[in-house]
Amino acid sequence: MAPLIGAIEAGGTKFVLALARSDGTVLAETRIATRTPAECFPDIAAFFEQAGAAHGPIAAFGIGSFGPIDIDPASPGYGTFTTTPKPGWSGARYHDVLGRFGVPIAVDTDVNGAVLGEWESGAGQGCRTLAYTTVGTGIGTGVLRDGVSLMGFSHFESGHIPVPHDRAVDPYAGFCPYHGDCLEGLAAGPAIERRWGQSLSKLASPADKVDLIAGYVAQLAVSLILLHMPDRLIFGGGVMKTPGLIPALRKATEARLAGYIKAPQLDPGLERYIVGPGLGDEAGITGAVALGRRALTQPIRADYPA
Repeated sequence: MAPLIGAIEAGGTKFVLALARSDGTVLAETRIATRTPAECFPDIAAFFEQAGAAHGPIAAFGIGSFGPIDIDPASPGYGTFTTTPKPGWSGARYHDVLGRFGVPIAVDTDVNGAVLGEWESGAGQGCRTLAYTTVGTGIGTGVLRDGVSLMGFSHFESGHIPVPHDRAVDPYAGFCPYHGDCLEGLAAGPAIERRWGQSLSKLASPADKVDLIAGYVAQLAVSLILLHMPDRLIFGGGVMKTPGLIPALRKATEARLAGYIKAPQLDPGLERYIVGPGLGDEAGITGAVALGRRALTQPIRADYPA
């Protein structure tokens, strides 16, 4: 019997929980709102206990989560939230709720999970180096090289890079509690709604506003190209579903590159280079299953001392 994987995609507004076979076949799935750990963790435990009772014992967990979070398997705090601005989450750790199952737990960022899913079976197939960026409640990027997510002493934080901010064109101060007008502070979903009163896709005359947001995100796209030279850039998340935003992003990115990089990957117009997720909204949970599958062959301790 194929081992069963517990998978979690933990985002800024919702958790997706799934029990799947190691081949990715989902046997049970649910969604819960992102609240505090005290509210979410009992729901998570209940789902996996019920799913395991119905379908069989869980062999490993794979988690792609919002952060900042410790994703170093050698760290005593592996799976622990650090400086996240989400109330109640700093200091919480996934092992507190999943350690009771006594199986390996693999924890990575939500974007690292998504980029792994896209690399295995989505728009990133065939790429050696692949970058996936989500622009939604927050902004984050995962970079994969030969199927392994890159990191240093911690995961990348692309949403908090500084970007040029012309206050005459865009007087909005930004909402990031740490940096104000960093990329996330200017271009994530909450920034758009606080600036204009509604989401980008619902605005009546969005062309100039789409161009503004595309310009900010293009600063990240150019930085990713110059720093990592990925074979492809994938942009997902709720904001990127806005009609016209990805074409505007391609145009703004190409303009900022200014012809400096010449490579077969950078097709004229960047229509093959900058794309949406091939798996759509399933990229994250697909990647979480893949993380759990890897935990079976690269065991990770299920519990850590406080």
